[in-house]
Amino acid sequence: MQKEVKLWSRDFVFIIIINFLVFLNHLSILSTFPFYIEYLGGSEAVAGRAAAMFSIVAVLCRPFIGWMLDNGKRKAILIVGLCGMMLMPIGYLVLGTLFLAFVCRMVHGASLAFSNTSTATIATDIIPRPRFAEGMGMFGMATAMATAVAPAVGLALMEKMDFGMLFLFGAVSIAIALVLFLMLKTPKIEVQKKPLNIKGLLDKDAIPASLTALIFMFTYGALENFAAKFAVEQHLPSGGIFFAIMAVTVLVMRLTAGKVTDQHGESIFAYSCNIAMFAAFLLLGLCPNTVTYILAAVLSGFGFGGLEPALQSMAVAIAPPENRGSANSTFLCAYDIGIGVGGGIAGVLISSFGYNKMFVIMAVFNILSILVYVLIGRNHPSSFTYRKKLAVK
Repeated sequence: MQKEVKLWSRDFVFIIIINFLVFLNHLSILSTFPFYIEYLGGSEAVAGRAAAMFSIVAVLCRPFIGWMLDNGKRKAILIVGLCGMMLMPIGYLVLGTLFLAFVCRMVHGASLAFSNTSTATIATDIIPRPRFAEGMGMFGMATAMATAVAPAVGLALMEKMDFGMLFLFGAVSIAIALVLFLMLKTPKIEVQKKPLNIKGLLDKDAIPASLTALIFMFTYGALENFAAKFAVEQHLPSGGIFFAIMAVTVLVMRLTAGKVTDQHGESIFAYSCNIAMFAAFLLLGLCPNTVTYILAAVLSGFGFGGLEPALQSMAVAIAPPENRGSANSTFLCAYDIGIGVGGGIAGVLISSFGYNKMFVIMAVFNILSILVYVLIGRNHPSSFTYRKKLAVK
């Protein structure tokens, strides 16, 4: 009988906690930033542009970060990102103008790119190949737990205290991550130094999963940026409640999605999770009330919780060690573009048509995500589903 491969280790736990703290910082500020923009005198459209700029900067950085990671600089990249994520909330606190808030937001976007591209790459170095999708699902629990805690905590700090306490919380969370970073030991990866090559900055085998995720994340970006303000406008329960319910569902999905992907492939999530998010947006747009609001939180948690880890596993599954950085950066570029552009489109739609029509229009992207997966994803060599079919034959 074959001995089960060990998944959990001290350093795997450390990198999960560091990733959790990175997203605690990111999501507690992301969900409250439209309120901060309003406090500084901006509109929803301005908040949408801030979300787009945050993600555009992250996207521009990620391919170069992937190249540096592929040259073996895992921990150096992570420390740069963590330092930036600790300092930028202090920048929001001290520099209280719209222009300077935009500048800090862009640097914050770059810092997130440095941080979570490196944590994801370090995780892929640590996780044993036979339990890879399961391990990536466990790693993704950090995001799920942060999604459960961060928006609720961020909104509570903003409402019960002030923006200063919110931004201080963001800085302290990364200070704790830096302490864990000092204790983290990463595997030694022997890589051949690669010259900077524009063509090599993106990993072509990660593109099918990344494009599928990109289109899906348009809807998730609209939720992350505007669900809390929508709740206030419609006199629904707090956005913190929405995100907490959503995140509990995400956590359940992260505990199971990896094993299912390892055993059966990612296609079940590519279809069902997009359909769930599509239904959530129609509920919010067409018949918003307390019951449909809570049901939409569950459905969107199912959608994001299942699709994101399945597709990230697909994006990096066949990448050799020297390409894992670029594979992760390719996928996370799509993640950033989706959230940023989705938030930007949603902000413009809200200003032009209101929240309800925005949700109905944005739901179309879930149908497009399924179409992209069918056309270029399900039969690509990176697909777990495709490789399972070949193994059966």
